[in-house]
Parts: sequence; structure tokens; C-alpha cells
Amino acid sequence: MARKLVAANWKMNGSLARNHDLVGKVLAGLSGVACEVVLCVPHPYLAQVGGLLEGGAVGLGGQDLSAHDAGAYTGEVSGAMLSDLACSHVVVGHSERRKYHAESDALVLEKVQKALQAGLVPILCVGESREEREAGETDRVVLGQLEAVFAGLDDVAARKMIVAYEPVWAIGTGLAATPEMAQAVHAAIRGALGTRLGADAAVVPLLYGGSVNAENAASLFAMEDIDGALVGGASLDAEAFVAICAANAAH
Repeated sequence: MARKLVAANWKMNGSLARNHDLVGKVLAGLSGVACEVVLCVPHPYLAQVGGLLEGGAVGLGGQDLSAHDAGAYTGEVSGAMLSDLACSHVVVGHSERRKYHAESDALVLEKVQKALQAGLVPILCVGESREEREAGETDRVVLGQLEAVFAGLDDVAARKMIVAYEPVWAIGTGLAATPEMAQAVHAAIRGALGTRLGADAAVVPLLYGGSVNAENAASLFAMEDIDGALVGGASLDAEAFVAICAANAAH
């Protein structure tokens, strides 16, 4: 059975003062909550947030990494740099990276490989646009993005992955897939992983992302193949984020 996990994606938000307040409230609220939690924060704040998390159970994650190890790549951040700052996880292939930075499936695979080489756990994002869903292309698109990465990994590496299904039409829009809609895609992902990994597919955490909030979290986590969430806007509200983590721990 996959472990319970909630990852926060702060996106391009934060300040030194706001981060200090938010992390303090999250840590206080999570006391006694049996759920694995990772905070994925903007690169400039990794050192600060890492210091605030030091010695505790909450993990630190990057929001992206370079497909290169080092060199003349101005503005890029390598997996080794993230590891140096005590990151345990990194988000890869988020739809905003695919859309605004033209990241291809091939590039996402390269980044996943670099993350694994650096000892980081990749949180691989997959998801379809509204047009693709309305055209009945959801499974083809999502499983295609998944296969493009897993085809380039051996079975040992594949077992280390986390997969986050984030329908593009639900990210930051206030629209969320119904629990049943999300479960259907998660079941398809689990099935595809089962073809590759057999019974071990059950240990790969599958997260849902896309307007997850304190009100809909419990119904999402009640679904058989939804192991947790990748939380965007609600992760910037300590009370809401803690409520989501508590809902995950309860299922």
C-alpha cells in the first residue's frame, strides 16, 4: 500500500517574513497528524525554509531542477544544489513548466533522471487540458506523459517515483475534478504502473492536484487510488493546509 503524502507547491509566492509565519503555523498544526508532508518552495527560500524544518518530520522540496549537472546554464538549479540544501523531493513536469517553458516529455524524463541521480524523489506531474478531456483524450494524454518517463527508467528507479495527476483545467481555477473523475484517472495510472511493476505498483504514491482545499480533501482521499495531494493555493493558508493533511491521515 502506498504511503500517505501531502506536498505543498507554493509556486512563486513567499517572503522571508511570510514564510517564517506560515511554516511555524503549519508545524504547530501538524503536531500529532500522521501524514508525510513535503513543502516545495521557491528556490530562493529553500535555505530559510530548510532551516525552519531542520530536525523535524516535514520534508523540503524544490519546484523544478535543471537537466544539466553544472556549467553555463544561467538561472538553472541542479539536483546536486537541491540536495546540498537538504531537499528530499522535487516537482518535475508541472503543467506550468510544460506550458510556459515548453517542456517536452523528453526533457521531463531527463529532469527525472537527474533528480534520481541526485538522490531526490521526483514528484512527476501529469494531466490533460480541458479541450483534451472534452475530446475524450484524458487517458491517452495522461498515460502517454507517464509512459514517456517510465520507459526511460529501470524498475528500481520507477519504484522511487511519486506521480501527481493534475488536470490542467483544475489548476488555480477553483474547479476540481469530482472524486469519481479523479479516481478514474488514478485507477488508469495504477493499472499502467501494474503492467510495469506488478504488485509493486501499489507502493507508488499517486497524488491528486488541482484546486484541492479543506472542503473537498476528505472526499478525494476516500477514493481507493488517491494516496494524497499536491496542494497549490491552499498550501499558503496554514489552517487549510493542515486540514488537508489531517484529512489525508484519517483515510
